[in-house]
Amino acid sequence: MFSRSIITAARRAAVAPTFRPIARRAFTASVIARGGGHHHHEPEVTGPGTIKPYSEIKKASDLVGPGAEPGTVPTDLEQATGLERLEILGKMDGIDVFDMKPLDASRMGTLENPIIAKGFGEEHYVGCTGFPADSHVTMWLTLSRTRPVERCPECGNVIKMEYVGPEDAHNDAPEDKKTMADFVKQEYWYN
Repeated sequence: MFSRSIITAARRAAVAPTFRPIARRAFTASVIARGGGHHHHEPEVTGPGTIKPYSEIKKASDLVGPGAEPGTVPTDLEQATGLERLEILGKMDGIDVFDMKPLDASRMGTLENPIIAKGFGEEHYVGCTGFPADSHVTMWLTLSRTRPVERCPECGNVIKMEYVGPEDAHNDAPEDKKTMADFVKQEYWYN
């Protein structure tokens, strides 16, 4: 064991540089401080990248950040694009864009009265931790527009996707793969 540590030390010494600088420049020295004594204002940008409030977002180009002024470090608002930018702008206006509240865990979902999960896309992934909450490990269920109801294989909790996205959205989701549920007699299906 002792000889192994000597060999390791020798290998490290063999590849270590012979020249070591007297003082290394700290990473923080390369960052220009923002806010020292001057007032920083938002850059004047036109077209894509303009900072618009959440209520004025109409097209994809509105979700491109303007970036930072040369020589400065960008903030999250300046550099975020796409869905991340939409989420930040929504939070600034007090809107939870992605509805990140947990699902109703006060009861067990049934086929007649399932737990509702709102979804904007073709598929929605929901994690079931059982009833009562945290009674089993997280089981991930895939809900889709073509198959909106799923039952947790661990506890039997039933969750249904309620599509709340745009009505004119085309359904370009791939066809669901066959599962054992597809071979159950039709009179036993749930709708």
